[in-house]
Amino acid sequence: MAKKEFTYRGKTIEELKSLSLNEIAALMPSRQRRSLKRGLTEQEKILLKKIRKNESNIKTHCRDMIILPEMVEKTIKVYSGKEFIPVIIMDEMIGHCLGEFVLTRKKVEHSAPGIGATRSSASLSVK
Repeated sequence: MAKKEFTYRGKTIEELKSLSLNEIAALMPSRQRRSLKRGLTEQEKILLKKIRKNESNIKTHCRDMIILPEMVEKTIKVYSGKEFIPVIIMDEMIGHCLGEFVLTRKKVEHSAPGIGATRSSASLSVK
């Protein structure tokens, strides 16, 4: 069974890559379209320039950067607030923000209670 080719709003990846930023913005949902219409920030412009140069180790703090077709199949390290987490951009991610794929909070894991944490633990003998 052949793999189905990805399309975004009826356009293939190759067609999307040939479009200008304004033409891509017209295909996006309203939130992303308005964000792109306002223009990219300086940090987002720097990130896009690095992507176009095919740099290998790209790190960014721009969690609100909208994923564009030219970013597909690149690996970008996005800051989570503590560390840079690598994200491999797939074609289904177009139109989403980079921060959506890097979680800022971890699952809370509790260990056993310490001595004196509860009334019952106070009566236990300390070894």
